Amino acid sequence: MGILENAKPAIVICTRDRARSTAFYRDTLGLTLAHEDNLAAVFHTGGVTLRVSTVPDFTPHEHTILGFQVPDVRATVKALADRGVTFNRHPHFHQDALGILTLPGSSIQVAWLTDPDGNLLSITNA
Repeated sequence: MGILENAKPAIVICTRDRARSTAFYRDTLGLTLAHEDNLAAVFHTGGVTLRVSTVPDFTPHEHTILGFQVPDVRATVKALADRGVTFNRHPHFHQDALGILTLPGSSIQVAWLTDPDGNLLSITNA
C-alpha cells in the first residue's frame, strides 16, 4: 500500500476575491459552506474538502482544475444555467445547445464553466 493511498484529498482553489468566490461556490453552485478561517472558505463536496483560498496575484490556468462528476450532466447543466451560469464554448468541440460535449463513440458528457477568477471547472458523468 502506498503512503497516501488511503488519504482523503483536499482541493485548494485560488481566488483574488474570497467573498466573491465564496458566494459563487455557495449560492451559484449550491455547495454548503462548512466554515471560514483566516486562510480560506471551506466547503465539503462529495466527501472531499474544498478550500477557496485568497492569493492576491493569482492567475488561473487554462486547463480544468476541478471536475464535478454527476449522474445527469444535462439536468445539472440546466439547473446551473437557471442560476446564471454560462457554459464555455470551444470551437474545436461539437457541443450541443447547452454547451455539453458528448465524446464521439461514447456516452461520456462534459461541460465547462469558469468561476469568478477564471478557474476552469467541468461537469461530467465520467
